[in-house]
Amino acid sequence: MKFLVSQLSYFWQDRHSRANVYALLRYLLLLAAMVTLYSILFHFIMAYEGREESWVTGFYWTLTVMSTLGFGDITFESDLGRIFSSIVLLSGIIFMLVILPFTFINLFYAPWLRAQEAARAPKSLPDTVKGHVILTQYDAVTMALIERLKQFHYRYVVLTPELEQALRLHDLGVKVVRGDLDNPETYRRVHVEQAALVVTTANDRLNTNVAFTVREVSETVPIIATANAAASVDILELAGCNHVLQLGEMMGQALVRRVTGGDARAHVIDRLNGLVIAEATARNSPLVGQTLAESRLRDRVGVTVLGVWERGQFQLARPTMRIEPGTVLVLAGSEQQIEQYNALFCMEPPNNEPVVIIGGGRVGRAAGRALAARGMDYRIVELLPERVRDPAKYVLGDAADLEVLVAAGIRKTPAVLVTTHDDDTNIYLTIYCRRLRPDVQIISRARLERNVATLHRAGADFVLSYASMGASTIMNLLNRDSILMVTEGLDVFEVEVPESLIGKSIAEAKIRQLTDCTVVALEQDGIMTVNPNPHLPLPAHAKMVLIGTVAAENCFLKRFTRPHE
Repeated sequence: MKFLVSQLSYFWQDRHSRANVYALLRYLLLLAAMVTLYSILFHFIMAYEGREESWVTGFYWTLTVMSTLGFGDITFESDLGRIFSSIVLLSGIIFMLVILPFTFINLFYAPWLRAQEAARAPKSLPDTVKGHVILTQYDAVTMALIERLKQFHYRYVVLTPELEQALRLHDLGVKVVRGDLDNPETYRRVHVEQAALVVTTANDRLNTNVAFTVREVSETVPIIATANAAASVDILELAGCNHVLQLGEMMGQALVRRVTGGDARAHVIDRLNGLVIAEATARNSPLVGQTLAESRLRDRVGVTVLGVWERGQFQLARPTMRIEPGTVLVLAGSEQQIEQYNALFCMEPPNNEPVVIIGGGRVGRAAGRALAARGMDYRIVELLPERVRDPAKYVLGDAADLEVLVAAGIRKTPAVLVTTHDDDTNIYLTIYCRRLRPDVQIISRARLERNVATLHRAGADFVLSYASMGASTIMNLLNRDSILMVTEGLDVFEVEVPESLIGKSIAEAKIRQLTDCTVVALEQDGIMTVNPNPHLPLPAHAKMVLIGTVAAENCFLKRFTRPHE
């Protein structure tokens, strides 16, 4: 009943629908007048033939003849009556069997169907909605962001100006509202002044228009926008954006943080306050052949082994895991502890050959700049001549051509970064490079999350998703505790110590056994304690830093914390 009322509301609010209803009513009045006139003439002709019938009989005869039913129980005997019957029959065929159905369909039934569709794609949100996130695009980044918003119980809505797209998204289970992105009234109808965040991930010009339009309605709501060009950052900030994300630049830097340089040194991949996350290849280190328990890394240098990578497969650390030459250790500790690890276990000098970057787009160029900042040489393989910036650093040609890769240094390079925008191309090149160099480190970019597993199977050691990185960054800015994406599907996240855990020790709470999350640090009064004693009680008003897969993170939040209000 509620859905029917909403359909009627949408139908009657539309000016064209109301005009159609009025036109249909006028036609029905014309048809009723025609039936009445024929009924009157029926009586005159019956009187002419010397017969008398009731008025009900007159209407009955007119309707049966006009509808071509023609029961034959009432007929005229004169030629005048037969001519009149033919006129009534022909007009009935035209006005009742031809014009009436088409008029009804075009003026009422079709608009009613459109109203039913429009009711599935509303133009506003209820007045009670607040603290929600408004998204102006539905793309790879926002798809990943929506999953994280659901995970942490945030409401959201996707704005779209097109009815067809709104219906498609509605059928996919996406919360959608229809409205023009450059119309301030659209943002009033979704209560932007009560929203927690506006996210716009379109092109730079549309993002600028969206931010400027939102600022007409609300001066306080936070706005996050993406920017393709560096020159657009200032313009977007002038338009009213609080944060402007250059995801291409960020992706290039993130890919470079995974490059080990061909040695056993622990390379920092990210930091969270005083906590350092690093990765170290076990090859050429004295750790090869030992189990994690036998290595005693926590006792010797203070670092915690969070897990290991084996040819693209991440596994949480277990004492019985054996360290192989191809094992990559994921370590957590302080800056000093990581340096102690390098001093003790890094025996071989690094490989100083250029890193091969396949793809000279925004991500590839950003990766080159990040490598240069680390003091590492690189070569970019690029197919399009117009993208070549520095001929000394570029190799022009198709990366699928062996001669091109050899010219770039594939035979000796310590690492290959696959950075093209097309996932199919990245999968192809990952398989090809792995065939050429079984021992090389391959780091690949994925545009869509669903291709991450495929790239791992293709031979990539690490895969970073453009969508996941953007979604994680936006979540960090959404008044939520920090998330650090160690790699695809593996996060370091920070939460207040839940009430259910205050006074309990980490060992007593069995956090790792119950959730597969590992507590790697505690922060209290601005002091970060890395790898805290698992037997000490957890204090109130402190923050826990944990690492785990997305499933483990969900399990921890469900078991120990309350949903976000």
